[in-house]
Amino acid sequence: MCGIIGYAGDENAVPIIVDGLKKLEYRGYDSAGIAVFGEGGFEVAKQKGRLAELEKRLESLPIAGRMGIGHTRWATHGEPSDINSHPHLGSGSKIAVVHNGIIENYKQLKERLEARGIPFASQTDSEVVAQLAEHYYEGDLLDTVIKTTNALEGSYALGLMCLAEPDVLVAVKKDNPLIVGVSEQGNFIASDVPAILKHTNRVYYLDDKEIAVLTKDSVKFYNTDKEPLAKEAETITWSVDSAEKGGYPHFMLKEIMEQPKVVRETIQSGINIDPLHITAFNKIVITACGSAYNAGVVSKYVFERLCRFRAIEVELASEFRYKDPCVDEKTLVILVSQSGETADTIAAMREAKAKGAVTLSIVNVVGSTLAKEADHTVYTAAGPEIAVATTKAFSTQLVVLYKLAVQFALELQKLTPEGAKALLEEIAAIPGKITELLNHVDDIQKYAASCIGYKSIFFIGRNIDYAIALEGSLKLKEISYIHSEAYAGGELKHGTISLVEDNTLVVALSCCQRLYPKILSNIEQVISRGAKVFLVSNVTQAEESDKLSLLKLPDIHELFSPSLSVIVLQLFSYYVAANKGLDIDKPRNLAKSVTVE
Repeated sequence: MCGIIGYAGDENAVPIIVDGLKKLEYRGYDSAGIAVFGEGGFEVAKQKGRLAELEKRLESLPIAGRMGIGHTRWATHGEPSDINSHPHLGSGSKIAVVHNGIIENYKQLKERLEARGIPFASQTDSEVVAQLAEHYYEGDLLDTVIKTTNALEGSYALGLMCLAEPDVLVAVKKDNPLIVGVSEQGNFIASDVPAILKHTNRVYYLDDKEIAVLTKDSVKFYNTDKEPLAKEAETITWSVDSAEKGGYPHFMLKEIMEQPKVVRETIQSGINIDPLHITAFNKIVITACGSAYNAGVVSKYVFERLCRFRAIEVELASEFRYKDPCVDEKTLVILVSQSGETADTIAAMREAKAKGAVTLSIVNVVGSTLAKEADHTVYTAAGPEIAVATTKAFSTQLVVLYKLAVQFALELQKLTPEGAKALLEEIAAIPGKITELLNHVDDIQKYAASCIGYKSIFFIGRNIDYAIALEGSLKLKEISYIHSEAYAGGELKHGTISLVEDNTLVVALSCCQRLYPKILSNIEQVISRGAKVFLVSNVTQAEESDKLSLLKLPDIHELFSPSLSVIVLQLFSYYVAANKGLDIDKPRNLAKSVTVE
C-alpha cells in the first residue's frame, strides 16, 4: 500500500510532491509527509490524517527545496500519528527515507541498533531503514543503500536522501512497485504513474533489487553489485485527463461511467497468448484477491460451460501459496490483478512457477511485476483506476476471461467456429448494453436513496448470478460500511434465512432463465418472513409491489450477464454510500494496491 514520490529538478519540489501525493492518496491516507533539502538541511512536514491536513500545515509553515521525497501512509506498524508518519530521519538527521512495504526483520535490526545507543522515535518498521542507512553511511549513498538493503528482509520500495549529498536521490525496490520518470524539468520516483503523469509520460520500471540514482540532470541504474544497468524508458499512453475526476463528484462514479469505453477497448485489443495451447493442460487454476477473485469465480462458470474442462479451480491467492497446491507442468495458473503488484498474487505466481505450472497474468499495468514475471500476459485497457473500490478494472477483467474461455473452447473443439463467432459477437455487444443500462442511472439512484437505514443487506443468486452477487456484496460493504453477505439462493434454508426479519433487504439476481423459478421461490421465502427484495433480472415476469422492486436488464447471454448485473450493483453501492455522505473514493482502512500480506 502506501504511496511514495520523489523529485530532483530545478523547480520547488513541495508543490510537485503534494500534487503527486494527491494522485497517490488512494494507496493510503492515514497520514502524509514531505522532506526536502532546504538551505539549512532537511526541512520536514508530517501530519496525521488526510493529505488536506498536511496542506494546511504547509500553508502555515511553508518549506521549500529543489529535491524532496513524499509519502502517503497506510499503517502497518504503529498507529496513525504525526511521529509515525513518513519521511523518517535517522537520529542524526543525516538520512531521510520514505518506504512502502514491510520490513520483516525490523525488530532484530532495531534491537541491534538500540544496543549501539541509537534512539528510535517511532513505532514503525520503516524507521529502521533510516537508522540503519545512517549507521552504515561512509561517504557514498549508493554504497549505503546496497549495504542497507542487503540487511533487510521483507518487501520495500524506498526513496532516500542524504544530507552530505544534497543533489542525489536514490531509489530501490523489492516486491513493491516503483517507477522512475524523466523530464526536462527534472526526474522523479513514484509508486504509480498518475503521480507524475502531469510532468512526464516517459518512465522506467525498476525490477527487484535494481537501484536508481537520480540528480536533476541524470538517471543511472545499478544492481546490488554496483554494476551499471542499461534500461529503456517506456512511454505511457494514458492521458492526464484519465487520472482526473472530469467533473464527477467522485472517481468511482467517473470510472463506472467509463466502462462502455474501456470494455470496448479491452475487447478490441485482442488476446495474443501464442504459443500457449490449452490442450497441453489437464487443469486450470484461477487465483486472485478481492474483486479480482470474484471475477475468477464468475469465469469458472464460463470456462466449465464452454470448455467442459474437468478441473477448473478458483483459489484465493492469499491461501494458495500456503496450501501446498496440487499444480504441475500440466497446470495452467491464471492470475488476475488490476495493479499487477498484489503481494499475495505475486507470491501465488512464484509458488506455481516453482512447481512447474505455466502462468498467465491478466493485468492492467504494463511493466508491473505480474506482467513481467508471468509466462504469458494479457492486458486490460481500463486505464488508471483511482477509486479504491474497483469498477472498470473488474469489468475489463471479466471480458478478457470470457474471451479466453471462448478461445480455449474453440481449441478444445468444444465449440464450432460458428458457435465461437456467435459468442464473440455477444461479447462485442456488451459495451453497448452497458451504455443502455447507464441511461437508467436515475432508477437505481432513487432506489438506493431508500436504503440508507439498513444495517445488513443480503445478496442472493443461483449459478453465475451467485458468482456476481459476491462482487455486489463486496462493493457495498467496501464503501457504505453496511454489513452484507452473498449467498447461493439454495443455501438460504441451510441457516442464513434465520437472519431474515422485518425490513431486511435482499438483493436478488436472476439472469438464468432456467433457474428463474428457483430464485423466485427464494424471493417468496424471504418476503414471507418480512424482507424487502430488490430484483435485478432480464428474465423476470414478476410484478412490483411494496415488498418487491424490479430493475430490468437488457437481454444478454446468461454467461455474460454478470457484465450487466455488476453495473447495477456498483451504482447501487455508490448511491447508498453517497446518500450516507461517505468518502467513497477512500473508504476507511482500505487502500488501492495491496502490496503487503
